[in-house]
Amino acid sequence: MAEFKLVIGDPKSGKCHQVVVSGDNAGFFLGKKIGEKVNGESIDKPGYEFEITGGADFCGFPMRKDIEGPIRKGILIVSGVGIRNTDKGIKKRKTVCGNTIHEKITQVSLKVLKHGKEPLAPVAAEKPAEEKKK
Repeated sequence: MAEFKLVIGDPKSGKCHQVVVSGDNAGFFLGKKIGEKVNGESIDKPGYEFEITGGADFCGFPMRKDIEGPIRKGILIVSGVGIRNTDKGIKKRKTVCGNTIHEKITQVSLKVLKHGKEPLAPVAAEKPAEEKKK
């Protein structure tokens, strides 16, 4: 079964949290597309609602919303996901993944749409003042 690293972005706090899911929870994401909404119960975050915003496959190629299906494809890109082009009007051929999550996707990016009662990440214990000074 697939295993995904979920990177959950919280627009309210401006921080990202990483969660690893596998087994049945990971199977829930197979076949979902960029832009779809996901309930938090599927990843043990009750009360939350997320939106899939992107991801990357096992080789690091980014997912792109305008490429249909669970494929990898070389396309000509001017701007957007998958290119950092500083020259205006220059097109480059880059390899990107389609917008559907499949077994070879390793990272899935999510955005929080609705917050639950509990925080996303457990609050870390405060370190003693002596350790902070070192």
